[in-house]
Amino acid sequence: MSRTKRITLGITAGALALGAGLGVTGMASAATTPSPSATSSTSTESGASTDGFRGHKGGDRGQIAADLATKLGVDEAKVTAAIQAFREANTPTAAPTEGTKPDRTAQDAAMAKSLATALSVDEAKVTAALTEIRAAAEAERAAALKTKLDTAVKDGTLTQTEADAVTKAVEKGVIGGGGH
Repeated sequence: MSRTKRITLGITAGALALGAGLGVTGMASAATTPSPSATSSTSTESGASTDGFRGHKGGDRGQIAADLATKLGVDEAKVTAAIQAFREANTPTAAPTEGTKPDRTAQDAAMAKSLATALSVDEAKVTAALTEIRAAAEAERAAALKTKLDTAVKDGTLTQTEADAVTKAVEKGVIGGGGH
């Protein structure tokens, strides 16, 4: 078995174990967890994102709409609807082939154009707002990672050299989706 397959299998096994643990924890707390209200919406929390903002504020895609609405001076409901329409129209029909990534620049341009048209806002203004939101989200993730790594170094879980290596790997996009 190739090294890549062994690593992939190891990561998959770890993810499955983590998922099982979270599932058991979720089931244990299900008795005390309130049901969602009839007014809650999942339209901004659904499925895979094609907008390049995966993980923004812990995956809160509704926050993207709120931030974008504020930056563009447009009603948040209109932005939410425009984002949802873009996602539905651009949902991939098949997973990308192994080793390839979607063209983020093309996705960003298509989203900006779609939102600009739907919201009657200049495309350059939408592009600038999306760029600012992404930069803020990436800075937030970097700060959170730095805090976690600093704590791990302080607690003796990692050495400073190991923490620096993790930071570099994230920045280069080797792990954690960084390097954008």
